[in-house]
Amino acid sequence: MSEHSKSLTYTSYLALDEILGAQRPRSDEHDEILFIVVHQVYELWFKELLHELAYLQRLLEEGRGTQALSTFKRILTILKLVVGQVDVIETLTPVQFLNFRDRLESASGFQSAQFRELEAALGRRERKVLRAYEEGSDAHRQIEAALRRRSLYDSFLHYLSLRGYGVPADRLGRDVALPVEESEGVHGAILAAYRDDGEAAMVCERMVDLDEGFQEWRYRHVKMVERTIGDKMGTGGSPGAPYLRTTLSQPVFPDLWTVRSEL
Repeated sequence: MSEHSKSLTYTSYLALDEILGAQRPRSDEHDEILFIVVHQVYELWFKELLHELAYLQRLLEEGRGTQALSTFKRILTILKLVVGQVDVIETLTPVQFLNFRDRLESASGFQSAQFRELEAALGRRERKVLRAYEEGSDAHRQIEAALRRRSLYDSFLHYLSLRGYGVPADRLGRDVALPVEESEGVHGAILAAYRDDGEAAMVCERMVDLDEGFQEWRYRHVKMVERTIGDKMGTGGSPGAPYLRTTLSQPVFPDLWTVRSEL
């Protein structure tokens, strides 16, 4: 064992001094620490989800369905944790939040660059989200790059093609910086996969699970905001609950939902 290995400890390996020193409340209110910790944990899970989604895309594009299914399971389990964290933040009453809300100044969850990257990785293409970030900043560059990369949905289409299902060439070669448009040809490929009832059908179902789980997170998030501040404007001038409600029931993989009427 090297001297370097001997010096490694639980604290140094996990960088606990940095992590546990990162909670810096701006008031003396008891509840502000909870608010900070919950949102920092969200960002850690967003980082892991982005890491796993990039790996999942690679597996799908290499046609490695069995390994992809295992990665789907991990992602879906993490997503359940992310949704479950809403229960913790909802222990804050509206009055408790208001006691330190003004200390947040212009800070807002709408500024989470990793969440915008996560949306882009799944396939959402809305360049207007870039307005919340200073042009030339790291966050702006990261989100813009994510908006131009192939999304999970595109990787899924390549997987279906590798498995012998007839995904139209124009869908495989589409401009990935544009929003996904439904395609009858893609519907046909997905239907064929379902009717074969094999590995590809299971991958389709995990895609639906992921889409449903992401929609569930959006629902729980908007209800948490409504419960805490009603329809008031969010911190930093963000539009709050009225905007969040517009994001509900918007699947990121629409083809996978449409075909259910055709099975």
